[in-house]
Amino acid sequence: MFERYTEKARRVIFFARYEASQFGSPYIESEHLLMGLLREDKALSNRFLRSHAGVESIRKQIDAHTTIREKISTSVDLPLSNESKRVLAYAAEEAERLGHKHIGTEHLLLGLLREEACFAAEMLKERGIKLEAVREDLAKMAHESAPSQPAETHGSPARHFRDLTQDAIDGTLAPVVGREVELDAVIEVLAGGRTRNPLLVGERGCGKRAIVEALAQCIADGSAAPLLAEKRVMALELFGTGNSSRERLQIIGELNKTLTSLAETSQVVLFVGDLQMQPAGDPVLAQIAPALLKPDAVQSGVQCIAACTPAEYRELAQSASWLADAFRAVHVRPLGEDETLAVLKARRLQLVEAHAVKFEDEALETAAKSSGRYLAERVLPGKAFELLDAAAARVKLRQSAALPEEFLEVQKRIRFVWHRLEAAIANHEFEKARFYSDEEKKEREKLRELREKHHVDNSEAGTVLSEDVEAVIARWSKYPFQP
Repeated sequence: MFERYTEKARRVIFFARYEASQFGSPYIESEHLLMGLLREDKALSNRFLRSHAGVESIRKQIDAHTTIREKISTSVDLPLSNESKRVLAYAAEEAERLGHKHIGTEHLLLGLLREEACFAAEMLKERGIKLEAVREDLAKMAHESAPSQPAETHGSPARHFRDLTQDAIDGTLAPVVGREVELDAVIEVLAGGRTRNPLLVGERGCGKRAIVEALAQCIADGSAAPLLAEKRVMALELFGTGNSSRERLQIIGELNKTLTSLAETSQVVLFVGDLQMQPAGDPVLAQIAPALLKPDAVQSGVQCIAACTPAEYRELAQSASWLADAFRAVHVRPLGEDETLAVLKARRLQLVEAHAVKFEDEALETAAKSSGRYLAERVLPGKAFELLDAAAARVKLRQSAALPEEFLEVQKRIRFVWHRLEAAIANHEFEKARFYSDEEKKEREKLRELREKHHVDNSEAGTVLSEDVEAVIARWSKYPFQP
């Protein structure tokens, strides 16, 4: 039945079946297909859900709408509901309409919208997603990255990008505080005439990436200027460990091809990070910035945001003749102590999630107000975050040292099972996923019993106090002068 489906489209069906089994549904309904689609094709989701509720809000709406029954074993081959069968039939028709040989995720989205009375279509329409508009958009993007090919290209340049706009829609970006002036300046450059590429110039740690994330959040929440409302902010995240020089040169070629494609769509603002990417001993990396940012790429229509320090800017202004033609500088000032404290408080939730410890107000105040004389090579707010990172590590080490060995073993087991669960779902091994899900519940129950047995209270041991930050400052300020 699914011979004409692309690999991504087949995975949508697999994930839809899994979602249906978790809800205890006897059929794969349209909402399960939508959940599978949102889970599998984030690029497509971002294209049409931008400036609307993210995936989590749709899941919550489905949870509220669905009567949850006892889970069904994923080994059971759940049938498609009549609505879902019609969705797949419509998807095939839409592929024919667009002249596509294979049925992809984009056709499944059209199929859902055509089944107007189904719950999935109602949720999409509530978010302003209309059938004709999606058809037109998909027709325009037909020349892009061949979405309807049945085989996935593992070397796809998309793997080197992080979609910050989607992160903002999903609510995973931290709030940005005190950067209104710089953000306005970036938007003015992007909306300009000839030189439309901002170059963020500021000391390391001053918060240049935060400004780019603020731009992504403006686009996601619909407050961006109309000229930017349809843009996506994509951050270039190049290399995993172990890439050879040959592989990196190949990546440069892939990225140049991607830039050409992006220039045709004009819907992407590319954040390339540091303008000078020259780690010691790696001449290949030194080729990347020129390959991406010289005028033949930037002036072809791709809008880029880059970053560098003031010293690097002065050096580049002398050595790179193309810089002034390609970029306009936006100077990013370090934050003051009071502004840094406001940033730390705004990002407290992200700090807690990243480190799995709590942060007292006094600890944030100490990091913001007592760090000025330390870490001379960095500025606020970066150095304050470094102090809190180190203080959190100190607390976790102290916490681990106080825990009994059997407690640590169960924690390790939970991490192991969780990774296996994720891998099983990704590989469509849903019976394994069910097994690991049950195992995780068992291990967490063991952990609960051990907490009671050993009177483990994370609230005290897992809190970063002002004294922890001061201890880090004391250690850093004396090193390396301690005898």
